Amino acid sequence: MEIEYLADRPDAIDLVARWYVEEWGGSNSRLTLESVSRSLTSSMNRDSLPLMLLAVEQKRVVGAVELKIREMSIYPDKEHWLGGLYVDPACRGSGIGRQLIKRAIALASTLGVSMLYLQTERLDGGVYASLGWKPYEQVSNKGIDVLIMERDV
Repeated sequence: MEIEYLADRPDAIDLVARWYVEEWGGSNSRLTLESVSRSLTSSMNRDSLPLMLLAVEQKRVVGAVELKIREMSIYPDKEHWLGGLYVDPACRGSGIGRQLIKRAIALASTLGVSMLYLQTERLDGGVYASLGWKPYEQVSNKGIDVLIMERDV
């Protein structure tokens, strides 16, 4: 598996937008293919946030993760976020998500980020807890209970 920047694979925008709408659109009616595609276009960076990393196997995009700026408006003081982790269902359980998270953390470090935050619907922290993320607070976001986690970079 290789990890590439969305900036180098703009052809992946439609696929990732579809993944995001299918995965999270049910709880957010403002999440449309058009709005997500527009947002992803702003993540086509290599050396500044926001940016997106893609997991690629045999030239096929099989996963994605983002480094974002101020993902949640209720936390205006928390600047850098990891988000949008998605792995194609046929590839889940193979470690792709873990690799994407680790690469995003390493990249954040090279960009001068010292602390990352994320939100997850897995209230036990899931894979993030096993990678050193610590619970910060449980909140309701758009009617869904989420766990906010943090990690030194």
